[in-house]
Amino acid sequence: MNADLQHTALHTWHLAHGAKMSPFAGWDMPLHYGSQLREHEAVRTAAGLFDVSHMRPLDLQGPDARALLRLALANDVARLDREPGRALYSCMLRGDGGILDDLIVYFLGDDRYRIVLNAAGAQADRAYLQDLAATHGLAVTFQPRDDWGILACQGPEAVAKVARVLALPELPALKGFRSLTVNADLFVARTGYTGEDGVEILAANGELAAIADALLDVGVVPAGLAARDSLRLEAGLNLYGQDMTVADSPDRSHLGWTVDLRDPERQFVGRPAIESERAGCPVQQLWGLLLPREAIPRSGYTVTLANGQSVGVVTSGSFSPSLGLGIALARLDTDILPANAVFLQVRQRAVPARLVEPPFWRHGQAVHTVEEILPQ
Repeated sequence: MNADLQHTALHTWHLAHGAKMSPFAGWDMPLHYGSQLREHEAVRTAAGLFDVSHMRPLDLQGPDARALLRLALANDVARLDREPGRALYSCMLRGDGGILDDLIVYFLGDDRYRIVLNAAGAQADRAYLQDLAATHGLAVTFQPRDDWGILACQGPEAVAKVARVLALPELPALKGFRSLTVNADLFVARTGYTGEDGVEILAANGELAAIADALLDVGVVPAGLAARDSLRLEAGLNLYGQDMTVADSPDRSHLGWTVDLRDPERQFVGRPAIESERAGCPVQQLWGLLLPREAIPRSGYTVTLANGQSVGVVTSGSFSPSLGLGIALARLDTDILPANAVFLQVRQRAVPARLVEPPFWRHGQAVHTVEEILPQ
């Protein structure tokens, strides 16, 4: 056991349920509980439960909280003004347009917001926001919710099961990207990272094990990071540090839709760089690749043209249990795509790949089929 790794409040619970643990972003997290494929399938067909307490909630409050988030985020929290409980996905950018982090922000009403930060960058993100507020003289109070953990229950049966366990009959009627503040120590959001319906439960650390046990009692399957990764890749969802980094803009990461330029007066960090990039064209963009079953793509594999010219690299790749073939996200040169056939270099062999628009899976069914793996 690595003593330097952080543990979530469910660490002992994971071990008691037979989890194989693995380091992830400085945390000791469950990789699987015996079968990644079984856990993946459970989420696609019924319901799976993930401990995502390595993600860190941060509450912001004060007369300038809204102004700070309108400055710090590429998406515009003004869209949340009329509906407390509503959520918004956004990137937080550097001045050059590179992505510092991606996050979800919830509007709680009365100048109060909650954001959930990625594990590896949570402390740096908080420091960045505090410095940004101080630099611009903005009155904002920051409260890290280290007293909370997060469970993600995902799958077509997830909402009904969570509603039953938490005695929340109003939950099934809650729309996507909406949330419920149940009490001071329980917050439930209709969000997730799997491409399926589901909820994320933010609760006091001391309550997590009881909630997890109750969900398992109604048939929810515990799932680890391996299934979470194959599920999110099928859903075409980026992983920070692989599919998006500080070196990549939203437009280079298939996230241009998260940038809101409608208010010309809102000069958020990175806006000039985004507008300059769009005045030309991003030199690279993120695409999806489909490959034969026997060719499993991995991060770092080179993508080429038929003549061997390198045109990009795989950022995330895996075998897709739901589709039964290899899938990948790859950042590719814009000027040669999508007209040209491309190939993936797998163990010194050029494998034909099919360029597609992500995602690969949506609303309970495949977006692309095995017949699409051969180039036109």
